[in-house]
Amino acid sequence: MVSSGTIRSGDRLRVLPAGKESRVARIVTQNGDLAEAVAGQSVTLTLADEIDISRGDVLSDTSDPPGVADQFETTLIWMAEEPMLPGRAYWLKLGTQLVSATITDLKYAVNVNTLEHVAAKTLELNAIGVCNVNVGQPVAFDPYGKNQDTGGFILIDRMTNATVGAGLIHFALRRSQNIHWQSVDINKMARAALKGQRGCVMWFTGLSGAGKSTIANLVERRLHAGGRHTYLLDGDNVRHGLNKDLGFTDADRVENVRRVAEVARLMVDAGLIVLASFISPFRSERRMARELVETGEFIEVFVDVPLALAERRDPKGLYKKARRGEIKHFTGIDSPYEPPEHAEITIDTSALAADKAADVIVQWLVKQGMVDSV
Repeated sequence: MVSSGTIRSGDRLRVLPAGKESRVARIVTQNGDLAEAVAGQSVTLTLADEIDISRGDVLSDTSDPPGVADQFETTLIWMAEEPMLPGRAYWLKLGTQLVSATITDLKYAVNVNTLEHVAAKTLELNAIGVCNVNVGQPVAFDPYGKNQDTGGFILIDRMTNATVGAGLIHFALRRSQNIHWQSVDINKMARAALKGQRGCVMWFTGLSGAGKSTIANLVERRLHAGGRHTYLLDGDNVRHGLNKDLGFTDADRVENVRRVAEVARLMVDAGLIVLASFISPFRSERRMARELVETGEFIEVFVDVPLALAERRDPKGLYKKARRGEIKHFTGIDSPYEPPEHAEITIDTSALAADKAADVIVQWLVKQGMVDSV
């Protein structure tokens, strides 16, 4: 589909985001070749050179190509009952391009009656906001004011595939043009081989009081005693430093998991066995954490326990405070917990003691070849 302008036989084209160039050899239709095609026509192009072009790529005149970037300022209209949460992973569809995306910063919401700029952390149904968007790979785009087809996008929920937002691109952020990936000589496999293990993330999820931290600590002790290189990221501990600026709203919980997942990814790259113990109540964020590492490197450990038993344990007295209304957004009380659907390991701590659960997990690691023995 020719989105805008005119294309003629012999024109020089650029393929974006790759940046390769070629010349139009033929413009083919079912009624014969054309000398030129204009906006709105669907045609087949034959190029003079054999180059790789795939769905989502954009062909443009070499004299006025679209931009290529992975971070943008946008205006976003939210269209879902569930609020928009910065840091949550969505699909972004821009033309025929489909890439993963996150809202990195909600600059402000817009009062639709007065057009006043209003401070906000999330967008509710039918709300409009100006925000920065980060996509998983560079995409070709134009500002919406220049080309609506390559400047307008929709956001899609990764769990339900429902359209949750629509937006328009203002411009690429400068940092997206100035930051480049630096190649290094020592890779993840070399670091892991030096340690005699495979780097991975063991992600312990479950209600408060389920026993996640206790079991993760026991697993790390066993691995350490066996000479393995590990690191334990505990939900409470990281809130003393890395995440001390975050509260417990849904938006802050999403950002909490996003930051920890990025740290865990770096540790896996260092060849470590990472044990992450977090309530992490939302499937979407646990899926995001899984997708940051390679297949087989993310092991979801669901530490399951009935809510009633978790409340009876209540080692930190948090459930009592939540029931009295002293703690808001407490998982299991006034904030939901979405249990894993396909966890690699499920531990029922109402039937299995913590030390036995740790044995089960360590033996699973040995069986899967993550470590030779412990």
